[in-house]
Amino acid sequence: MSIEFVKYSKLYFVISGIMIVASIVCILVFGLKFGTEFTGGSIMELAFQEERPSLAILQQTLSEFDLGEIVMQPVDDNEMILRMKEIDSQTREGILLKLQESYQIEEKSFEMIGPTIGKELRQKTVNAIIMVLLAITLYITIAFYKVSWSAIRSWQYGIASLLALFHDIIIPLGVLAVLGKLYNIEITIPVIAALLTILGYSVHDTIIIFDRIRENLLKTRSKSFEEIVDISLNQTLWRSISTVLTVLFVLFAIFFLGGQTLQSFSLTLIIGLSSGAYSSIFIAGPLLVAWARWRQRKVRI
Repeated sequence: MSIEFVKYSKLYFVISGIMIVASIVCILVFGLKFGTEFTGGSIMELAFQEERPSLAILQQTLSEFDLGEIVMQPVDDNEMILRMKEIDSQTREGILLKLQESYQIEEKSFEMIGPTIGKELRQKTVNAIIMVLLAITLYITIAFYKVSWSAIRSWQYGIASLLALFHDIIIPLGVLAVLGKLYNIEITIPVIAALLTILGYSVHDTIIIFDRIRENLLKTRSKSFEEIVDISLNQTLWRSISTVLTVLFVLFAIFFLGGQTLQSFSLTLIIGLSSGAYSSIFIAGPLLVAWARWRQRKVRI
């Protein structure tokens, strides 16, 4: 049974448009909550010998110190990571002494990151993502030069993949903006690693579909571009679905069983890879067809 993907392309575009607009609104309204690695501050990791106190009790215990907004992240059964503004050695010792009055604790690590280093790291992260997107677009443009004679030029394959990648990145960022507002979920180094992984995985899936379109264009001259895209999507559909489901099973296991420290990382991947599977099948190919139709109407005019 052949599925007519292109026939309902307007519906796919509307769904994606709603998700993209909603994500952008969430980012603009709530903002992205960056971790200490990007904003600067102090990170203290503590291990409690007995039962770990609740977050509310710890907040109350440390309320006498001027620590600004403290982000507390439980780890395993008896450990806690405290993220706060940059503090000096005297304040650090005072925190430890105050906690030792009520609990048996061990300081496992302490790290300070200056605001300049955090700002530089954030800028390097943005630059890395931009460079990855441009490199992917350039690669696809070069790889598909053999089908430039068809309804779509090779550079348009690159632009279509770039738009699909924007779709796959902006949606997880929108969700992270909401979670940052409601649950203090931060964008940390592991989350950035997850976003870069999404870029690589999503473009790989898109290239598989585009490559099948290229093969069918080179060997089938009697069908329209729309028909070739539909044929190519049907040929790669179950491969795309089975691949993403296999990865999602592992990610759900990590999310539920991997502990607190891996939840943001795995959740970002779950959202991004699901979005990437959707855009590869329902956005990238139909977008090429919409572009081809627009060019044909322009030529007739």
